[in-house]
Amino acid sequence: MAEPIRTFEAAIAFALSLSETELSTSYGKPAVKVNGRAFLFPSHEAETSFGLALDLDTIEMLKETDPDTFWQTAHYEGWAGILVRYDSADPERVQAMIERSRDWTAGRPRPKARKKK
Repeated sequence: MAEPIRTFEAAIAFALSLSETELSTSYGKPAVKVNGRAFLFPSHEAETSFGLALDLDTIEMLKETDPDTFWQTAHYEGWAGILVRYDSADPERVQAMIERSRDWTAGRPRPKARKKK
């Protein structure tokens, strides 16, 4: 049985155990990236949840099937990001969704380099 993810640091540690991932930043905060894109990031609700990048269909399915773990605020609605509450009753599913987020993000094109001002 998987250990519950109780902190953002634990979520980062699990995500970094996945292939081709790196600790970086997104919007000035720690994030785990693959292919130059963040897939695990702190949420605006950092005390209770972390964020994952996922496709919209998966997000809707997760909100319907486990709203106690997977949820969104108005800030994330319509965007490819979902919040994941710490201490989920199903840590295996949380880990599987982190892996899915990594895979989904890895399949997206690398972002274009931004011009420095």
